[in-house]
Formats: sequence, structure tokens, C-alpha cells
Amino acid sequence: MTRKTRADAAHNRRHIVAVARAAFAGEGLDLPMREIARRAGLGVATVHRHFPTRADLVAVALAEHVAACRADMRAALDEPDPWRALSGTVRGFAEHRLRDRGLNEALFGSHPAAAAFAADRREQARALRQLVDRARAAGAVRPDVSVDDVRVCLAAIASFQPTRPETALHRLVDLLLTALRGA
Repeated sequence: MTRKTRADAAHNRRHIVAVARAAFAGEGLDLPMREIARRAGLGVATVHRHFPTRADLVAVALAEHVAACRADMRAALDEPDPWRALSGTVRGFAEHRLRDRGLNEALFGSHPAAAAFAADRREQARALRQLVDRARAAGAVRPDVSVDDVRVCLAAIASFQPTRPETALHRLVDLLLTALRGA
């Protein structure tokens, strides 16, 4: 026999997801479940009733953002200009870095709670390789640039901790793209 979800339970679930999404964006995926419960104004047992593990909560909280990243990568692959496709992907990664630390950890890092996105990470890696290969073949990047070089750029962006994040991160991206650019 199936039970219909009570309205207050459905509300609590949506509220927990919204609070977790904001918390993960600002502070990363290591935020304790009890802190998410506190910020949601609920007991930790209520959070665990809806999301038995941190990975369950991470998967739901970041699902929309990950779907948007998938769409961004599809758009980059469809972009006819190889440089615009690759540089736009790097710039987009930086924008996500500014807005959502948890998303960065889920798609780029190896945080255990982000296991639900392993297939997305593999697909993003495959697509990035395509973008780099296409840009190199078109002469849009230096001939010696590899996908690993671009990953180093993304790692620099991911780990960057400036005092004025937006301005400094945009400057870092400009410098990295200049280093990759072909003649």
C-alpha cells in the first residue's frame, strides 16, 4: 500500500533541499547534516528521514545544477567556433566556481558525497577532450596544448582563493586562456 506524502513533509523536503543547495554553494559539500538541519529550522532526524545519507542530499540538491552543466557542455560542443567553445567552457567553469563551490566539488573533485555524479564527470571529461582536440586541430590553441593542460587550468580556477573573488578570478581566467591561445 502506498502512502500519500503529507503536505508538511513535502514542504520540509523542498525546504531542506533549498537550504542544502545554498549551503553547499557557499561552503562546499563537507557541511555537516546537523548544520543543514539547524539552518532549515528542523531536527536532524527530519533531515535524515528525507535523506538518509549526505550523498542522497547532495544528489538531489545539485541535480538541477548538474543538468545545467550538461546543457552548457552540449552547447559548447554545438558551437561552430572551436576557440569560442573551449574558452566559453573555461569561463563558464569559472562562473560556476564563483557561484557554487559544491557544484565544483561534485563535478571536478572527488568528494565521496558526489558519487552520484560520476557518470557526469566522465561525460564532461570526454566532452572537454573533444573541445581541446577540435581547438588544437583548428589552430585555436597552441599545438602542444593537451586536455591535461586545460585540466590544470580548471584546477587552478577551482582552487583559487582570492580576496576579491570575481575580479581576481576573471583575471586568472584571462591569463590562462592567453597561455592556451594559438598564434
